[in-house]
Amino acid sequence: MSQFAMITGDVTYTPGDGAPIEIPRGRVEVELSFDSATLSWEAAPGIAGVTAIPLVQFEDYVRDGKITWLPD
Repeated sequence: MSQFAMITGDVTYTPGDGAPIEIPRGRVEVELSFDSATLSWEAAPGIAGVTAIPLVQFEDYVRDGKITWLPD
């Protein structure tokens, strides 16, 4: 079941072996699994952004206050 959160700080993901890309601040949909978190957001009007990051990295962002959960 997905939940919603806010990106409130510098949060990045790294596609393949490329350079880190920043996820824009704002609301994201989060789907958690045993080893990763899938984040999706509106990158531009009508254009979806989506990535999966390791669960440990996601939990670090939450602990550091860079991602905050939104109430249900």
